[in-house]
Amino acid sequence: MKQHSSRRRLLALSLAALLAASLVALPACGSASGGSSDASTSTAASANAKSGKSGKAEKNKAYTFTDDLGRKVTVKSHKRVVACMGSFADAWQLAGGMLVGASDDAFGHYAVDSSKVSGVGRSTSLNLESIIALKPDFVIMTGISDGKHATGVSQADAESALKEAGIPVAFFKVTTFDDYKRMMGVFCAITGRDDLYKKNVTKVGEKIKSAVSTYSVKSKSPSVLIVSAFSKGLVVQNSSGMAGAIVKDLGAVNVADEHPSLLSDFSLEAAVEANPDYVLVLAASDDTATAQKYYDQVVGSNSAWQGMDAVKEGRVTMLDAAHFLYKPNADWAESYVLAGKALNK
Repeated sequence: MKQHSSRRRLLALSLAALLAASLVALPACGSASGGSSDASTSTAASANAKSGKSGKAEKNKAYTFTDDLGRKVTVKSHKRVVACMGSFADAWQLAGGMLVGASDDAFGHYAVDSSKVSGVGRSTSLNLESIIALKPDFVIMTGISDGKHATGVSQADAESALKEAGIPVAFFKVTTFDDYKRMMGVFCAITGRDDLYKKNVTKVGEKIKSAVSTYSVKSKSPSVLIVSAFSKGLVVQNSSGMAGAIVKDLGAVNVADEHPSLLSDFSLEAAVEANPDYVLVLAASDDTATAQKYYDQVVGSNSAWQGMDAVKEGRVTMLDAAHFLYKPNADWAESYVLAGKALNK
């Protein structure tokens, strides 16, 4: 009877807490500093020391660290791992880890092999029963409760059920390259693969530093308006999002940082008054053509918008979802190059 009671509690916690989905928006987090480098061969010591977290990296041994929600997590085994965000599934594999389960976006956007890895639902509506049925020894979840989880429902709601099942779970908040670097420091410490940290983090950081040097617009400090194109309109992004952090690293000035009112409600009049030197449009859809259609529906026929210098002089660029909506992980430097080229038109 005790086992049946426990099972009922787990089932009750499964879908009810997690059935929510909303428009995808870039989550807020800290600023990026992609030009920084990691010279140390001890990935865990380097990454965790910079973030104030502690841990000891020893291959094939239990590893204890503090996740991005301030929880102490101990991973004793990582043979059966479930990643509940596509980018996390990709990052775990880049760190040399193996997966038994992943959220649906891992298969479409990150080419995780669905013949070897089981699906556990969408990142915004996970199937907790499926996760537990896989008997994982470690589950990776997002600690961000905004963005995709704008309704307030987050993956953190699953923590109590997983703990009751005796499954270690860690939460990460990844928006910028520095966030990715910090998470990969933990992953590579768990897997004991310092070589993969150097390949997929340190070398990427070096490429980012090179891209910033090549495409820096700091001497001119041009103003930039960044908007995400959705079916329901345009949403302005400040420097706390991934694209905004990249633009800031390149030396441009985000008009939303100086005019916060643009964030709450997109205003054509306010945007036109700001008269940015550049407009970057983020495709909040895998189909760039669809995102372009959403953008045109809002501003295409507006004479004031069409009269802005950036529009008249061809300094409006659509940025693709692969590099600016989904986390690019080992390809993060390419996002800097694409943004850099857009700011050098």
